[in-house]
Amino acid sequence: MSYTDYCIDVSFTIKDAMKCIEMVKPKIVFIIEDKKLKASLTDGDVRRFLLAGGALSDFAIDAGNKNTLYAENMAGAMELYHQKNYVAIPILNDERELVDIYIGEKNRVGKQEPLNIPVVINAGGKGTRLEPYTKILPKPLIPVGEMPIVEHIMQNFMEYDCEQFSIIVNYKKDLMKAYFSDCDKKYDITWYDEDKPLGTGGGLCYLKGKIDTTFFFTNCDNLLLSNYGSMLRFHKENKNVITMVCAYKNIVIPYGVVDMGINGSINSMEEKPELSFLTNTGVYIVEPEVLSDIEDETPIGFPDIVKNQMEKGRKVSIYPVSENEWLDMGQLSELDKMRERLYGE
Repeated sequence: MSYTDYCIDVSFTIKDAMKCIEMVKPKIVFIIEDKKLKASLTDGDVRRFLLAGGALSDFAIDAGNKNTLYAENMAGAMELYHQKNYVAIPILNDERELVDIYIGEKNRVGKQEPLNIPVVINAGGKGTRLEPYTKILPKPLIPVGEMPIVEHIMQNFMEYDCEQFSIIVNYKKDLMKAYFSDCDKKYDITWYDEDKPLGTGGGLCYLKGKIDTTFFFTNCDNLLLSNYGSMLRFHKENKNVITMVCAYKNIVIPYGVVDMGINGSINSMEEKPELSFLTNTGVYIVEPEVLSDIEDETPIGFPDIVKNQMEKGRKVSIYPVSENEWLDMGQLSELDKMRERLYGE
């Protein structure tokens, strides 16, 4: 990979820049104009900009760090990089033109920061969107590569030392329990049986008095490749009772879109426009006091629980992630995409 793969033009929008950031490792790009360095941009910079009211259509330079640390040669870049474990050090010539980037001898992947908080997984649904597979297996046990999706989710959390799992089950729950009882790897799981379907949030009533600390809550059909430590810090710093993790979704309309005015006049035309919006990933960070507001044995979706908390005047916020950080297994068309992302197959 060339250093130019980390460079974007000053004309790029936030949406353009996000796509570029996803293609490189480490996740940083440098904004240039006529070869001159103008700013650096990370996914964290983008997130802060959007949370402050910025739009995907704004210029990336508006979100960038214009005081980027740089070196004048490779030796200087290496020295700076290792002083404080920087992500990347751009190298500029006398005209402030970017001529190289030092990103370390290799991309290092180490153990994530320990978070040590409980994880609750809602795994009771029938998974009708995944029929006919779910006629045989419960959705959480549908394999993606070498293991079922629920085990991918659990191991992802375990990278952060989140090893205490509460799993709410209903449909084909005996198969779920049998799988983990025979699993070579032993997990710390407490099972909660729904007597009737309680939606994506109602099953949390069983955890009243069982959890007294901040916890992750997730559906069983998605996987986030984001930094859970950053999510938790955001949640705590903003004093949220619930943080909803949402992903930017970009969809290209495969047609020319026409806006009609009075008497059939044409107001505007756009060929194959791309729509961008935030969508709920089904992953949340939740404070334990939320549990006390959930009625026993009453079906409710977790988005409705979110609304109820907002109506009570409690703080709920969105933590945005990019589309490529969210792997959704809720529909058949996404299974192969998830397998390719996880295993490169």
